[in-house]
Amino acid sequence: MSTLRNSVQRRNHKERGQLAGREKFGLLEKKKDYLQRAKDYHSKQNKLKALREKALFRNPDEFYFKMINSQTKGGVHIQKRNEELPPEMIQLMKSQDKEYIKYQRDLSKRKLEKLQASLQFIDDGKSFEDEDDEDEDEDEIDVRKKSKKSNHVVFVDSEKEARKFNPVKHLDTLPELVNRKFNRPRIQTLRESTISAPESGRDLKELKKERERLYKELASRMKREEELSRAESELEIQKALQGKGRRKAVGKDKHGLPVYKWKPDRKK
Repeated sequence: MSTLRNSVQRRNHKERGQLAGREKFGLLEKKKDYLQRAKDYHSKQNKLKALREKALFRNPDEFYFKMINSQTKGGVHIQKRNEELPPEMIQLMKSQDKEYIKYQRDLSKRKLEKLQASLQFIDDGKSFEDEDDEDEDEDEIDVRKKSKKSNHVVFVDSEKEARKFNPVKHLDTLPELVNRKFNRPRIQTLRESTISAPESGRDLKELKKERERLYKELASRMKREEELSRAESELEIQKALQGKGRRKAVGKDKHGLPVYKWKPDRKK
């Protein structure tokens, strides 16, 4: 009997849709939608009623510091960040942030050192005054000026040898290569080996373009290293501010942030 009842085709009951003249109002609201909307409305009304009763029976002499420290914007109360979390949770979050920044800084430092080592072999050893005459990128010149100027110190026995000192003879290289910091082959090496040089102006232009790209990348990585270092130090200061100890602001740094000094605490 049940098999026969299930075999009979029944009509598919469909929910009523929105009328064509009321499509601008969106989908037609069903009973479950109304119940959800009514529940939300009544909960808000109950909260407002409880707040009115609390304001009606409050003590006019009571005072909390949050009354003057809290802020509102457009009638909406603004909750400060990390204000609702316990201090232990905030310290844990900041310690994890510090470890992540330290990890990223180590990666960035390795890439920076690798890039600086690769740029040693394309450095032509010219002075900064000579570079101003050429059409070089500003980032490349700034990076070279920021880098430490290395000096090759040679010790001699007397002042007479110092006056007669010849760097070309001492380094056993050509006069054109004396000012180079790296990639300064000896004369015997130049005689025995074949040196590959750019064959055309197009190859020279590509080499110069590649050098400018590497110096731009070096400038951006140096800037990132500085920003990560600043972020790490700021997290250390915030962690120290959450701890115990008497402190006072002694000034401001170059970014306008206060600098604190902790008073020495005698350990028992």
